[in-house]
Amino acid sequence: MTTRGAATRAASRSVTSTGHGRAPRGTAYRCSECGWTAVKWVGRCGECQAWGSVAEVHETRARTTAPASDVPMPSRIGEVNVEDAVARPTGVSEFDRVLGGGLVPGAVVLVAGEPGIGKSTLLLDVAARAARSGATVLYISGEESAAQVRLRAERIEAMAATLYLAAETDLATILGQVEAVRPSLVIVDSVQTIASADLDGTAGNVAQVREVAASLSHAAKATGTAVMLVGHVTKDGSIAGPRVLEHLVDVVIQFEGERHSRLRLVRAVKNRYGPTDEVGCFDLSDVGIVGLPDPSGLFLSTRDAAVPGTCVTVTLEGRRPLVAEVQALVAKSVAPAPRRATSGVDAARVAMVVAVLDRRVHLPIGSSDTYAATVGGVRVSEPAADLAIALALASAILDRSVPADAVAIGEVGLAGEIRPVTGMPRRLAEAARLGFRRAFVPAGVIGSGPMPPELEVVEVGDIAAAVGRALVGG
Repeated sequence: MTTRGAATRAASRSVTSTGHGRAPRGTAYRCSECGWTAVKWVGRCGECQAWGSVAEVHETRARTTAPASDVPMPSRIGEVNVEDAVARPTGVSEFDRVLGGGLVPGAVVLVAGEPGIGKSTLLLDVAARAARSGATVLYISGEESAAQVRLRAERIEAMAATLYLAAETDLATILGQVEAVRPSLVIVDSVQTIASADLDGTAGNVAQVREVAASLSHAAKATGTAVMLVGHVTKDGSIAGPRVLEHLVDVVIQFEGERHSRLRLVRAVKNRYGPTDEVGCFDLSDVGIVGLPDPSGLFLSTRDAAVPGTCVTVTLEGRRPLVAEVQALVAKSVAPAPRRATSGVDAARVAMVVAVLDRRVHLPIGSSDTYAATVGGVRVSEPAADLAIALALASAILDRSVPADAVAIGEVGLAGEIRPVTGMPRRLAEAARLGFRRAFVPAGVIGSGPMPPELEVVEVGDIAAAVGRALVGG
């Protein structure tokens, strides 16, 4: 038994000895899903665990040597021209905010998101605005015909004289079109639909995506042309294709939003030219996609009077404060196991807050059905919304309203304490700007920095004190 187990382990090591590295000279076997390589065929990929994805490939290796002459000399760092790395605005302010000021010549930007979320609409609008500002833009569509793209451009008013359009999926043809038009911006929709005739396999596999991205990136760096690639995502939300795709590009942008909501959030996952903690907000409608420089109004209800079961909080999306309203409903349960339903908030955190209210404040909520949701389709996942969720639930079960001009910001601990959160000055300033006059915050906030003079800051040390000040004492 021991001998057979040792032999099995040795065979496994011989199969996976190359790991993520390159296969030996000659014949190798590579997974078409993730690029994992092995020295002999196996039925299941050792990395992504996909069945039947490992196929035979032939590789040739050659050692690269330095050229005998005409070697360009490196420049001193102080002599490098920084004008080549200055960002040019695209004309879409919310998109420029995420990019770090605009597009840098020669930059390669990957925009990823779920199907139908608005990626093509946004980039077509960016292309038209750039073309109207005097730039030459080439839009490559690998998924739709040229007529379909033009119909969308007319619908969202994205027509421009210097905006060129081509429906093409061959990489060599696209590179030839780029050389012929010499645009300042190239948009490829999408990178998974483009293929090179010099490589085996269909468009979208690991080798094709790597070759397409590398070729377009090389062309961008050589000519100073900015390139924007649309990328697909998998069912778990990650970018489809090999991980090397994210390493080849300069900026990776994630397009997020609920399918049934008009709100779209654009955030940078990787950015070599700017910050990665900025968020752009857009409103997607039938006539196109529009930036929202002040989106907080979308996440508040329009009623004037206070209603039990509601509380407002200020969340941070990157460095941008957003005011959001949390609504809660507590009903008598008729089932042995009470129901916990959530929409827009983290179900695990809501369950924790319910337990804290039941144990630390002694509210009869543990055996009741609880429902918690946000207004406007915004998703609130950070712990700073815990206090607002707790006050909304307590308000619903006590049938007493949180003051309509109040916000609640803070993290709730299992012991019932209210913990401080980051970015409190920005949160309070945003609440004061929108007309709120009272803020329930963790202890220690007063004195930590300048407070808005028009805002009454009320410190609460634990959840029982917060419920008492907000619902009982008013």
